[in-house]
Amino acid sequence: MAEKQTVVKPAGQALLVAVENAQLRQDIPEIKSGDTVRLQVKVVEGTRERLQPFEGVVMRLRGGSVNRNFTVRKITNGVGVERTFLINSPRIEKIEVLRHARVRRKQLYYLRGLTGKAARLKELRPMSAKEVAAKEAAQATKVASKRSGKSED
Repeated sequence: MAEKQTVVKPAGQALLVAVENAQLRQDIPEIKSGDTVRLQVKVVEGTRERLQPFEGVVMRLRGGSVNRNFTVRKITNGVGVERTFLINSPRIEKIEVLRHARVRRKQLYYLRGLTGKAARLKELRPMSAKEVAAKEAAQATKVASKRSGKSED
C-alpha cells in the first residue's frame, strides 16, 4: 500500500493564511438565509463619517474565510434595494439578528418577484422555558414507557 504523504504548505501560503486569520472578526453573530438583520454601516460623506442603519432579509451567503459575503434586501418606498456586504468588513460596525425564518433554500432570489404578504417568511421563534420543560417531560415519559414495555417481554 502507498505510504501516507504529508502535505507541506509553501512559506508564502502559510503567510497568507496568517494574514487572513488576523483579518477575521470575532464579534459576528451566526446568520443564515432568511434571517432579518439590522446592520450599522459606516458611511463617509466628505470628511465626516456617520453610521447608517440598513435592515432587511438575508438573501444569500457566499464565499468563505475573509471573502465571505452576504446580500441583504429591503423594501424602501415600494422599491426593492439589495446590498452585498463583506462579513469581515471594517465598514460594518454592528450586525444584529432580529428574527430567524424557516426557509428551504440557500439563496432566496424568488423574493424579488414577490410583494406584500406573499413576500413574508415563516418566522422561527425560540422556545420559552415552559415549552422546553414540557418537551423534556414528554420525552422522559416516552423513554420510561419504552423501558417498562421492554422489561415485561
